[in-house]
Amino acid sequence: MKGIMVQGTASDVGKSLICTALCRIFARRGYKVTPFKSQNMSNNSYITVEGLEIGRAQGIQAEAAMEEASVYMNPILLKPRNDREAEIVCFGQAVDTVSGVKYRDGFYKRGLEAIKQALATLSQSFDMVVIEGAGSPVEVNLNDRELVNMKVAELADVPVILVADIERGGVFASLYGTLELLQPNERKRVVGIIVNKFRGDPELFSSGVQWIEQHLDVPVLGVLPHLPGVRIEGEDSLSKGQVTSVLPRDQSIDIAVLDLPYLSNYTDLEPFRYEEDVAIRFVSSVDALGRPDAIILPGTKSTFHDLQILKEKGFKERLHEYVTTDGTVVAICGGFQMLGHRLIDVAGSDTGIKGTTIDGLGLAPVETRFAEKKKTVRSLGQLLHPFGTAKDIYGFEIHLGETDIVDPSIPAFLRVGNHTDGVYLHEGRLIGTYFHHLFFNDDFRSGWLDTLRRKKGLRERPTVELEKCRRASYDQLADEVERVLHVDSLLEKMERWGETS
Repeated sequence: MKGIMVQGTASDVGKSLICTALCRIFARRGYKVTPFKSQNMSNNSYITVEGLEIGRAQGIQAEAAMEEASVYMNPILLKPRNDREAEIVCFGQAVDTVSGVKYRDGFYKRGLEAIKQALATLSQSFDMVVIEGAGSPVEVNLNDRELVNMKVAELADVPVILVADIERGGVFASLYGTLELLQPNERKRVVGIIVNKFRGDPELFSSGVQWIEQHLDVPVLGVLPHLPGVRIEGEDSLSKGQVTSVLPRDQSIDIAVLDLPYLSNYTDLEPFRYEEDVAIRFVSSVDALGRPDAIILPGTKSTFHDLQILKEKGFKERLHEYVTTDGTVVAICGGFQMLGHRLIDVAGSDTGIKGTTIDGLGLAPVETRFAEKKKTVRSLGQLLHPFGTAKDIYGFEIHLGETDIVDPSIPAFLRVGNHTDGVYLHEGRLIGTYFHHLFFNDDFRSGWLDTLRRKKGLRERPTVELEKCRRASYDQLADEVERVLHVDSLLEKMERWGETS
């Protein structure tokens, strides 16, 4: 299996985006290509068709490669639960929650074997792999047991591209320092450099390219422009930004998202990027909330912790006032759990202490009990209440808690097989659900937004076809990158690697 690995001089230099672009470029050229990231750290998940969990970035890259995502594309996923601990997900299933020290001491050999198994499995079905690194390959305090950069390049036996972000400054020092800190055998793997996020005329950087190639003895494969118009999902919280409407505030829908400390799966909000009259803002204080057209209470990796923070900041009282004065709230997964009267950590799976109990926000008559085993599944539900022309809702569930409606007179939101999901209160102004990807459903999203538009006196808008827009975004990204990247030279280096390494 031929391949290339994309490493960076730091986090958030654009590795995920470049890997996504390469997956699309190579797939369009007829290669059967798979993305790969040995170990991901993110609370943004992607659920495979088997109901298994991988990092969101590799799911997106699989879509760009026009392939079905699998756990072998991301065998290890670490999901931070607090500043010291993370849940380990191996081959799509949660296996433990450990501290960083315990992980390095106790999981390294198991992780190494998982990576080898994943690469071997992928090599049976694909002829090319695009591998994403993590952070920097020269974290010298960690490199004796690293599972994400040069060790993976060695296991896959592929060359490496080094990416640097010129927007943050210090691009020459970051490239020079990274290459100098690599071991000689590691530096030999670096066959090219990409300078990313350049603004302005690239000719202004021609002397910079010459300096890099003369002093670092590595060719520059491309200077990629800053691409604010390309709508591709980000991997983690470093890439979380605002979705801003192109229209004036009085002509657009203002949606406030409560910015939880351990916010997860905020990619649920990505569809709003394609709605030109919708503006999303993340809010962490009551004073900043104002009077939005709607509030979204998103998922979290630490429900008890984040619920307590919301209460301490005064959001419980503010949300009650907002809902009782005709406000609109949608709560998803952990946010749905917070809506209720009480949460009980029966298994200690959220807090680490069995039996821990906390009062919820008290906005919905539901109670949540946290079990030991996590539920991860793609789901299809039927709306029990109309929103435009929407009937069926697809999405995925990923949660430890099970939530029961304690008042049988309260209507549920969806029917899923032989059970129901969520709550539907105040004629649809308050919705709670376990369904991630709720807003990826075009008819529902359009119908829900139209209720807000009518309420604000704005005109209804045609339904945006999200899947069509997403496919176009992958192609737009590939077009932009292919325009400035020496793809043929890169392919030649990949083809010849086995001969020269």
